[in-house]
Amino acid sequence: MDGSRKLISPGQTPLLDTDVLRSFIAIAENGSFTRAASQVFRTPSALSMQIKGLEEMLGERLFVREARQVRLTPGGETLLGYGRRLIKLNEEAVARFLLPPLAGTVRLGTPDDVGTRILPRVLTRFARSHSAVQVDVVTSTSAQILGQLDAGNLDLVLVTVGNTDIDATRGEIVHTEPMVWAGLRGGIARERTPLPIALANHGCAWRAMALDALDGAGIDYRIAYVSEHCAAQAAAMQADLAIAPFPLSMIEPPLQRIDALAGLPTLGDYHVAMVRRHSGDAALDALAGHVAETFRERRA
Repeated sequence: MDGSRKLISPGQTPLLDTDVLRSFIAIAENGSFTRAASQVFRTPSALSMQIKGLEEMLGERLFVREARQVRLTPGGETLLGYGRRLIKLNEEAVARFLLPPLAGTVRLGTPDDVGTRILPRVLTRFARSHSAVQVDVVTSTSAQILGQLDAGNLDLVLVTVGNTDIDATRGEIVHTEPMVWAGLRGGIARERTPLPIALANHGCAWRAMALDALDGAGIDYRIAYVSEHCAAQAAAMQADLAIAPFPLSMIEPPLQRIDALAGLPTLGDYHVAMVRRHSGDAALDALAGHVAETFRERRA
């Protein structure tokens, strides 16, 4: 591609072919035309022709071909984001007309930290595909919402699973990531003795992981702040009053990961499990599918 842009008159903008977009996404995710070909049931040469046509239409090279793999160009990275959204929107539009209409209520329970990260995306998608279904959301600790599920008050719950607390075999693990120590960038809380930490109440997987690690390492600490809301724990760190165990993906400036800086013990991974009541409810199954898909996209 020479990088030049064609001037297109209004109403003459070419449309992206969803079949070609699926091939493009498969190549990007696999890093290989050969592996992508088996996934989309085409030959590598057919995929090459599709990508060549797509590059000519957009006037930009999308892949850099190397000895054993292909990687996206900056333009390819941009198209990948658009492509995933277009494919998903296409699926939602078709489902709106072809899937049987659903109504009723689904009751969802989630811890504060999990809900903050995925609920906006999940609820937006679910509303598009099942607009007649009401979703009631309850936020509380993992132990409490699991108890509400067992009591029949909730239909679907997301629970955080650490080392010893909740039985992960009850549900489906939909997310896994490292739990690390976090604190204010340039702060001094990590240098204090005893070490001030901000935690949730008893029953929190993050709390159990942190205390087990500190006790095992023989580190003197005091629980300085307690809150069930991760935003309050972040506030204590931002004020440089404490450090806290935090999921890696939730650490944002002015906070930073401080494991190595403070010589703190590793915490390992924590998981999010999705547990539902056993029924063939189509609305419940649809919401569970949106939850699992949203976590898959976050990992990607």
